[in-house]
Amino acid sequence: MVDTARSALVTGANRGLGRAVARRLHGLGLRVVVAGRDGRDARDVAEELGDGATGIELDVTDDESVQRAVKLAGPVDVLVNNAGIMSDQGYDPLTVPIDVVHRHLTVNALGALRVSQAFVPAMVERGWGRVVFVSSGTGSFTNGLFPGAPAYSLSKTAVNGVMQLLATATKGTGVLVNAVNPGLVKTRMAPQAHRSAWDASADIVDAAQLPDDGPTGAFLRHGKQTDW
Repeated sequence: MVDTARSALVTGANRGLGRAVARRLHGLGLRVVVAGRDGRDARDVAEELGDGATGIELDVTDDESVQRAVKLAGPVDVLVNNAGIMSDQGYDPLTVPIDVVHRHLTVNALGALRVSQAFVPAMVERGWGRVVFVSSGTGSFTNGLFPGAPAYSLSKTAVNGVMQLLATATKGTGVLVNAVNPGLVKTRMAPQAHRSAWDASADIVDAAQLPDDGPTGAFLRHGKQTDW
């Protein structure tokens, strides 16, 4: 169980799944930094959560924005890389514009890597940390990448790759790095889904509370390790 004196930063936490994750972590007593590209929305969510929550502007694609966030957030023990986009529905791998693919990789994969590079080294220095990447079954080779959203699927495969690299780099340091497949979640990205953001957020928070002997470098689904 995560020590409730610890702090967490959730990217893309101004709505949907990220907001639900921030709410759960705050309910567990963690100091929560609600990070979003729209700083006003992030601050509004933090105000709703109450004492122990702070809202900051964070654009995961911008180096200066991430460095400002490091200064504003203070020490972070739990990092949830949730920020992401999906705007390629209706394309297939033969027709999807390369700039659309580039944008998905920039936000979903490189953005998560950029934020991790900014916050994880301090976790390693302190000897404890939990990093959770919000991934997708569409980025799993075992499930089969989804050609109906090729840029998104490719970006989530890259997210899993980033997770694996960071897990290897931090092995034995007290920092656990994992990815979670929350399934199809009813958010702005997938309004047709049936699983609520609140229900799905439980899987992500579980990964943020792993014991010291918990897995690292794992692709988790409902708390269990799965192939990807």
